This record gives sequence, structure tokens and C-alpha cells, in this order.
Amino acid sequence: MEKSHENVKAFGWAARDTSGVLSPFNFSRRVTGEKDVQFKVMYCGICHTDLHQLKNEWSNSIYPMVPGHEVVGVVTEIGTKLEKFKIGDKVGVGGLVESCRKCENCDNDLENHCRDQIMTYNGAYTDGTTTYGGYSDIMVTNEHYVVHWPENLPMEAAPLLCAGITIYSPLKYFGLDKPGMHIGVVGLGGLGHMAVKFAKAFGTKVTVISTSLSKKDEAIKHLGADSFLVSRDPDQMQGAVGSLDGIIDTVSVIHPLLPLINLLKTHGKLAMLGAPEKPLELRVFPLLLGRKLVAGSFIGGMKETQEMVDFAAKHSITPDVEVVPMDYVNTTLEHLLKSNVKYRFVLDIGNTLNKN
Repeated sequence: MEKSHENVKAFGWAARDTSGVLSPFNFSRRVTGEKDVQFKVMYCGICHTDLHQLKNEWSNSIYPMVPGHEVVGVVTEIGTKLEKFKIGDKVGVGGLVESCRKCENCDNDLENHCRDQIMTYNGAYTDGTTTYGGYSDIMVTNEHYVVHWPENLPMEAAPLLCAGITIYSPLKYFGLDKPGMHIGVVGLGGLGHMAVKFAKAFGTKVTVISTSLSKKDEAIKHLGADSFLVSRDPDQMQGAVGSLDGIIDTVSVIHPLLPLINLLKTHGKLAMLGAPEKPLELRVFPLLLGRKLVAGSFIGGMKETQEMVDFAAKHSITPDVEVVPMDYVNTTLEHLLKSNVKYRFVLDIGNTLNKN
């Protein structure tokens, strides 16, 4: 397609205020620059972050807001100096659309930790232009922040671009990807079910840790976990003390850490991925005995995100999703708020986003 010299007309759904209610929205994308990829959005995952941002629960929301940072589509236009993509390629965009590219983090493929990173939506470019996300028909993004989407990976697996990399990165970085290791997964939601799938693909033994016995069959029979612990059962937790090489904690509400730390072997690692609103209690002495580590992790850099989707394609790892039409988005967000989803909602943008 010949490159246009005018801003690109775009259409999506946006929230205008803290009610978080979305409605049709006409806006403009920037001209496709020399290193930009323009693509038609086909699918966009709905992340729990979208709920927080839509309602300004983190006190940083910019309205009107077009959410969406798990975006998969097909390239329709490319910049004149583009190197990585061609028209017709399947591509994905996750949580980032820009970073400084000159700091130590960027130099080490850790754009996700760049202090000047620009988020895919609810952010602003250096010229002050607001970033709009994937609840829209097209996107224009610098090629550095776009990943190749493998041909054998369904585009509906868009949540890999947030939930997937959020799990993959700490498993790799903290060395919890070695066959034969025993990994615990706390919480069996959007992140937790992906943690089970990736950990099993790495060849580890997986124990799901949950407050409720009701998820045991799902964890073992459907997702392939090896065992299940009810965290509120003192006998079960005591029987598993010192049995885990690492734990992936996906829970975003206040919960006790000491019982989890006690499950770790010497040199065991507890990776925190959830973000509870209030501080968690962390006793130091249990960390000293066994030289244990409690750490955090946040999505991943672009090189690692590409590595993750390639790994997912090779091992047929996809999130369990419910695909919904665009005009059902407000009802879908209500279901998400009540955790009434197994395990991620994905918007069918390409087939159901119609201009009014």
C-alpha cells in the first residue's frame, strides 16, 4: 500500500471518564513513519489492567482512553526504511510502544524497565500525543516494539503478549525452567493457568497452590498440574514444607507470604507477579534460613517477548480464552470484575468492530 502523508483515521471504543464505560470513538493515528508498521487489528485481549486504568484506580488515567495491550493483527502498510516486516505478516504488540533506546536497560533488551518507556495505551509520546491501544481497528507502531506472530499460533492467543511474557520472563530469569525442578503456582487465573502451561513445557513438576479445593480437578485434569495444595489447610502446607525450587505468585490481593516461603527449598525463589493494593508482610528471618529470595517481575523486553511467542508456537501453548464481539465489551468487563471468566477474554476486533 502506498504510504499516506495524512494522519490515519482510526476507529475504536473508548472510555471518557472514571465510569470506565466504553463507547464508539473516532480518532487519528500518526502517519506511518520510516520505521513504522501499520496493521489491521484482528484480536485484542482484555487484561485486568484495563479495568484499573479505565476506572482511574491507579490515579494516572488519560481520557478519552482506548485500552488494549495484547494486540494481534495483519500488516497493511510499512515504512520506507522498515527491515523486519512486510505487508501481510501477522504481528503482535504488547505493553510497550516506545522506550529511550539509549539507557543501560534498553541496551540489554530490557525495554520493559526503561524509565522512559511509553505504554501502548494511557501513555504519551514525546510530542504529547496520547497513545491508544488495541480496542481499535488499526495501529501504527515502531517496528522495534512489534513481534512476528508465528503462523501456527492462533491469533486469538493474543493474551500471550501480556500474560504469557509476564510468566515466561521470571521462569527463565530466575532459572525455574530446568527439567525436573518442582515449581509452585499460586492462583489459577489468567496468569496462573499460563504459569502451569509454560512450567510444564519446560519439563518441570508443577504444584498449584490455591485457597479453594474447587479448582483441583481443573488444575490437574485440564491444565496438567502434577499436584494441588490448599493453602488454608495447615496439614497440607506443613507436608509440603521445603519441597519447591520456586514459586510463581500471581495473586493481586493481600495474602500471607510466610507459608509460601516455608514451601521453598534452600535457595528457593518466590517471584511476585501480582500487585496488591496494600503492602504485604514480609518476615526476614525465614529468608535467612535457606538463603531464599523474594523478587518481582514485570512483563519482558522485546527480544524475550519474541522468544516467548516462538516457544509458545513450538510447544502449542495457548491461553484458554473466551472470544467476544466488540459491542459486548462493557458486559465482558463486568464479568471480568467478578472473575467470571476462564481464563481470559479476547475481543474479536477484525470481525465485529463496525463503524457507527
